Amino acid sequence: MTRRLRLAMLGGGEGAFIGAVHRIAARLDDRYELVAAALSSNPERAATSAAAINLPFDRSYADWRELIRAEAARPDGAEVVAIVTPNHLHAPMASAALQAGLHVICDKPLAVSLAEGEELARLARQHDRVFALTHPYAGYPMVRHARHLVASGALGEIRLVQAEYQQDWLTRAEEQTGNKQAAWRADPAQAGPAGCLGDIGTHAYQLACFVTGMVPRQLAAELTSFVPGRVLDDHVQMMLRYANGARGLLWASQVAAGCENALRLRVFGTEASIAFDQEHPNELWFTPLAGAAQKLTRGRAGSAAAQHATRVPAGHPEGYLEAFAQVYSDAAELILARTEGRAADALALDVATVEDGVSGHRFIDAVLKSHAADGRWIDLG
Repeated sequence: MTRRLRLAMLGGGEGAFIGAVHRIAARLDDRYELVAAALSSNPERAATSAAAINLPFDRSYADWRELIRAEAARPDGAEVVAIVTPNHLHAPMASAALQAGLHVICDKPLAVSLAEGEELARLARQHDRVFALTHPYAGYPMVRHARHLVASGALGEIRLVQAEYQQDWLTRAEEQTGNKQAAWRADPAQAGPAGCLGDIGTHAYQLACFVTGMVPRQLAAELTSFVPGRVLDDHVQMMLRYANGARGLLWASQVAAGCENALRLRVFGTEASIAFDQEHPNELWFTPLAGAAQKLTRGRAGSAAAQHATRVPAGHPEGYLEAFAQVYSDAAELILARTEGRAADALALDVATVEDGVSGHRFIDAVLKSHAADGRWIDLG
């Protein structure tokens, strides 16, 4: 590290859980300094939120467009923008930031449509800016190690992939009780055409793609809205087909009573299998064919990929905040390498990018098309 990057945040004010997560992640490895923010479109709430995190009054904005204009014009202005808002604002904010010459770290999904995502990818290439997408679960050391094991051939040829993500916080109509986080996720105007599918289904999909290095060729899917009156899906299930002949299953639900944040991945090859459970992120189970199951632990995973994402010695647990910080740390390495005209650390290339976001939108589109066709098999293109 040569210096801290100057960071601005759009969204993430009072009452927004994910805003605090982003700020902690940005600080954890000392790679960023938060210099400006538009924490709310409400001027009073923006000012109150800025004061609560000791942000100078003159660097707090109520209008995100004004922030981008003003910060891009300052010699000490922000270099990177973190977008921490409902989905419908991602594309306009990221587009303006890229055109102003700023790098972008954006919450997923990338936008509300494939067309918006593809345009953001085009702008990132045109302006030569780093665009990182917050898929933090791929930042866990044991997920990085799982990817290493698959790539090394330790599992043999991949035959089966099973990804699942269950929560229960939307089992009842929380969007009708004043819950702000539930309200925007249940509103197609803010969330886009996908509910559970876009919110957590994309995490399960990205995790499976990241670890296996494979993108499904086709899928057959069904969406369900279990809660009466809910417009968007709260449950999704599907079958997957891969180019090498492998098969997969993916299901995600926000009405799975009793589940907190149960993101799990199992991958089966011709020689061995692996199993990862996000609620126990410091462990990875590796089971060779006709052999005993082995519990691999974070502190003793020997791969460079796992060590790159590890901060504390064996026996000291790392979790969600550290994994989220890995997104910021890897993005910082890519930004500084580009700024300094040098090659980036190859291990930092594992951070999700705008292209991964576009892939996620192709996935969402294919699921929506399959569901509309009563579960017909759809090519991912």
